[in-house]
Formats: sequence, structure tokens, C-alpha cells
Amino acid sequence: MSDAQPPGSQQHYSMADLLRIMQRLRDPESGCPWDLKQDFASIVPYTLEECYELADAIGQNDLPHIADELGDVLFQVVFYSQLGSEQGAFDFSSVVDGIARKLLRRHPHVFADGAVEGRVSQTVTTAQVKERWEAIKQEERAERAGTEGGILDDVPNALPALSRAQKLQKRAAGVGFDWPDAEGVIAKLEEELAELKSALDAGSSDATAEELGDVLFTVVNMTRRCGLDAEAVLRQANQKFETRFQHMERAALEAGSGLAQESLQQLEQRWQAAKSDD
Repeated sequence: MSDAQPPGSQQHYSMADLLRIMQRLRDPESGCPWDLKQDFASIVPYTLEECYELADAIGQNDLPHIADELGDVLFQVVFYSQLGSEQGAFDFSSVVDGIARKLLRRHPHVFADGAVEGRVSQTVTTAQVKERWEAIKQEERAERAGTEGGILDDVPNALPALSRAQKLQKRAAGVGFDWPDAEGVIAKLEEELAELKSALDAGSSDATAEELGDVLFTVVNMTRRCGLDAEAVLRQANQKFETRFQHMERAALEAGSGLAQESLQQLEQRWQAAKSDD
């Protein structure tokens, strides 16, 4: 292990230093009281937050910020690995070994005989890579389950709803349960919208919630058919709305007004002005 340098030193810290820092933080006698209280479940919210912050930095193409957020995400892995080591379940080296083996196994078109330096001369297409990737993953699911394994097995319940919907649809499409083209999805969306209108007209809150879910699920399917990511598409829409709304706020302020004091007609005019400035 390298000699740890004090904060502000010009020498770069190593992976070994980071692992040692984590050990020190969890030291029962001299560690950090907050870190000592944590367990697998308590850290999850922070892991999700760090991943979202990384995604936001990538969306802004802020390279220094991306590097910083990657460090935060890496620390989450180190933290979980330390907890696993304390329980005798796994450690950081076994985590690294596991992902290395998985990558070698899932890329037979790159690593001949599963060797890091094994070379494959035959070229493959992206479509062939995706097909083989899914087949290998299905084999892995079957091995873990000890059976043939369900198509939708191991799609995490904790995924954001949009991402999980898209993943479920992708799995189903992998065995042919899919519309042949985008027109079929559009027809389904129109059908779901009609059912939503009927539920609204009937004044049934339960039926409205169910039909809204069907509409959202179908919209996600359309993004998948278009080769897009539903979460990314909605994040972009959120950003566009935020930018336009802030434009409206500035325009109202410059006019000595405020959005809350303006009529719906005035708000619509400001919205159209914000759109024209995109």
C-alpha cells in the first residue's frame, strides 16, 4: 500500500489508499460515528442520489464535475464492499473479480477463450452482439434460478418506473411480444387515450389512475420503438420546460409583474414568447 498523503498533497492517492480510508472510517474504535452506523439498506438512498448527480453532470457535459461524481459513485462501491468484508460475505477484490469474469463471459466476440488478452479475428455486427448478450444473460438467470428462468426475472423493482417499464418491454420484445412497427404503438396509444377519456367522464378515480398508467406505459413503448431512453427523453423535456418557465419569470419581472398575478391569457402569451426564443 502506498503511503497516504495529507490533504493538499500533489501526489495522487491510489485505490489502495481509498480502501484503507474506508477501513479507517469503519474502525470500531477510531472511525467516524456516522459511517459506523450505516448498513447496506441505509446507504441505498445516497447511492441513488450520487448516480443521479453523475447523470446530471453528464447531461451538462461538465467533465470536471463528471470526474468528481464518478469518485462519489466509486466510494459507494467501496462502502458496500467494506460492509461485505466485515460480514465475511465479499470484499472489493471479489467485486472486481466478479465483474471482470462477467465482462469476459459476455464478450466472447472480443475475448477468445475468455482470456483478457485473447483475440478474436472474426468481426460481428452490433445486432449479433446484442442478440448474444441477451442469450448469455438469460443463461445466467437460469443458472441462478436453477430452472429455465423467467424472461422478466431479475428486472429490479427498485428501478425508476419509466426505466423499469422500458426494460420489461425490451425483455418481452426479445421473444417476439411486440408491435411490428411504430404505427401499432400509435394505434394502441389512441386506444388507451380513449379509455382514459371514458374513465374521466365516468368520474372514477381508480379507473382513471389505471388508464393513466396504461397511457404512460404505451408512451414508454413508443420511446423504445424509436430507439430512445424514456428517462433521458423525459429529463430533456423537464429541462426544456424549466428553461421556458424561467424565461417567463424573467420577462414578467422585467415588466414589473409576477406570474402569479397574471391571467391565463397573459401566461400563455409569455409561454409562446419563451418557445419562440428557444
